[in-house]
Amino acid sequence: MRAVIQRVNRAQVRIADKTIGSIGAGMLILLGVERNDSMSDAEYLAQKTVNLRIFEDETGKMNLSLLESGGAALVVSQFTLLGDCRKGRRPGFSRAALPELAIPLYEDFIAQLQRAGIRVETGQFQADMQVELENDGPVTLLLDSHKQF
Repeated sequence: MRAVIQRVNRAQVRIADKTIGSIGAGMLILLGVERNDSMSDAEYLAQKTVNLRIFEDETGKMNLSLLESGGAALVVSQFTLLGDCRKGRRPGFSRAALPELAIPLYEDFIAQLQRAGIRVETGQFQADMQVELENDGPVTLLLDSHKQF
């Protein structure tokens, strides 16, 4: 499971010009689920995400987590994070999970953030979405549950 984490001042996701998810300060999380992912991957990424210290404290240092900062999360499914661009000119997506596996893991990731006390907004799985954000910093990080050690 992969996540691109962006610290944002604001972010929103729209479908057909209708806003379906919107947050102020917090994290935009683009989430990709791989074929061999399990609930333990979702748990690892959720815990890493809510505790990642990327928000500034009173001295201006990145020392606060999403939990400590009081920020929200906008979670958007994005299978293209698993695109393999090593051969040819067109990415291959054979590593991306099929919806019957990806949807439950995506939903579990969201539920774990919520159980941790994070306000979560979402995109819509398998929809054509327009994502708008104002990156704060900019701060953008990549997490991969298969690269824990």
